[in-house]
Amino acid sequence: MTRRPVIRVRGLRKRFGRHEALRGLDLTVPAGVVYGFLGPNGAGKTTTMRILVGLLQADAGSVELFGEPVHRGRRGLDRIGALIEGPTFYPYLTGRDNLKVISSSGPEPARGRIEQVLELVDLRHRATDRYSGYSLGMRQRLGIAAALLNDPPLLLLDEPANGLDPAGIVAIRGLLRRLAADGHTVLVSSHILGEMQQLADEVAIIRDGRLVRQGTLSEMLADGGVIRVHVAADALLVARNSLEQLVGREAVRVPENGLGPGWIEVASSADRAAEVNRTLAGVGVFVDRLEAGDGLEHLFLSLTGGDR
Repeated sequence: MTRRPVIRVRGLRKRFGRHEALRGLDLTVPAGVVYGFLGPNGAGKTTTMRILVGLLQADAGSVELFGEPVHRGRRGLDRIGALIEGPTFYPYLTGRDNLKVISSSGPEPARGRIEQVLELVDLRHRATDRYSGYSLGMRQRLGIAAALLNDPPLLLLDEPANGLDPAGIVAIRGLLRRLAADGHTVLVSSHILGEMQQLADEVAIIRDGRLVRQGTLSEMLADGGVIRVHVAADALLVARNSLEQLVGREAVRVPENGLGPGWIEVASSADRAAEVNRTLAGVGVFVDRLEAGDGLEHLFLSLTGGDR
């Protein structure tokens, strides 16, 4: 049975002066998953999230949340928890008191919820310390606690692992997985691809304000293997023709930018790297560099033109 989308974006456009941050972005986020929102710096991830919570207005396109169109001034923000572009709190107040201030400015959270979210993000023992004395990781965790105050069905997190040590990243991963298991939908923007591979159920990869790939992580990784070879410029055509005969024309491409000249990409599992090398040697093409992998990082680099 098809899951009901919690977020549906169609043809989203946003321009800042001469820069077009979003160029007809489409996005569909189903309910009850951890959804990875990936792309190089400047791809439009934060702009999209700001539009979803009403901090920006799109120039064109449509947004649906929980199956209902979103119009100017009607956002249903009480059903969304968000941490976008870093948390902001009163530095002279304690962590607990900051959450009390936030809770008094909107719908009243359930009784005892402040202590519950402090426990969820492992800040109960530092709740009476002033925010000014918090580390970057602690500030990030308090931001997540604030986003969870009203137990929203939809959570938008922009780089939630920023500033966290490895143990903190593992703890947040466990928390987000539990939230999804309880029926929440979590949209996570992150540049830590290895972590996203362990965390996300589904992912969307965007580049230059457009969607380039979207789907379940297992499906994308199943055919996401990439082998890259670098050859001399005058051998590029011979190498490409030879590899197309090996794996098929649709599986071979020459990246137009990002990696630089002389690179050829082959959409194939990493265990065929030696075969690719032998094929090129058989037609007299010397490979001076070869990279291969099947993980999310290789898929990401392939789809975004090698942007790192």
